[in-house]
Amino acid sequence: MIAEKIQEYVKKHCQEKIIADIRIGLGYTGVLLEDGNAGVAYTFKDSLPEGCSIFIGNRPLKGKSTHKVRNYIGSSILVESSVGLAVANALINRRKGGEKEGDILDVLEFKEDDRVGMVGFFGPLVPIIKKRVKELIIFERKIRITKGMLPAEKASEELPRCDIALITSTSLINGTIDSLLEASQKCRDIVLLGASTLLLPEIFQPLGVTLLSGVIVTDPSGILQTISEGGGMRFFKNHIQKVNIRLKTPVASMS
Repeated sequence: MIAEKIQEYVKKHCQEKIIADIRIGLGYTGVLLEDGNAGVAYTFKDSLPEGCSIFIGNRPLKGKSTHKVRNYIGSSILVESSVGLAVANALINRRKGGEKEGDILDVLEFKEDDRVGMVGFFGPLVPIIKKRVKELIIFERKIRITKGMLPAEKASEELPRCDIALITSTSLINGTIDSLLEASQKCRDIVLLGASTLLLPEIFQPLGVTLLSGVIVTDPSGILQTISEGGGMRFFKNHIQKVNIRLKTPVASMS
């Protein structure tokens, strides 16, 4: 599983750090490391346990080694999985050179006859993409009565017939990433998208992913405060830099 590959990569290739601070917010989870770097990951608030204690894992998290928390990645308890991915993002999502700053729409090429599958609802992108392509199908857990939107479980059935797959990186948290990538192999472009994206070509390029679109935290204290106040991506603007990493040149679609 991809979660296990990430855990192993962190163990082998990332220097062990101490968690200096952590915020499990209603929209996102944020982790600050002792070296000043921070990472974020989505919080599945509708899956949080009942009661007043949200995180039941091995406490306290502050002061723990990143390598002890890495095993939370892919946990069936989604709040633990969010913590694990935020830690991995804090370790890995740093400037290395080769990243292209800007929005996904600045780097992803669409064709007017494309059929695009969007796993997860990225509201600001929807009207723009719809103007550029033949069809946009959105797969969403919380289904809305909207034309072009299908339940999330339909993604594996429909993605093989798409030219481009835009896959939310929250799939790294809830364990759906493996099946979604498998279903997308015939797509011309396979994109992992969102603030939770782990910018790790070594893991995702062999799996057919052609583009990683995520964030690097530029203002750790600001991002932690925003998360503590229940803020999400729309409030991250002054605290992050959106970046894109092209993994390989897309091949012609087989759909």
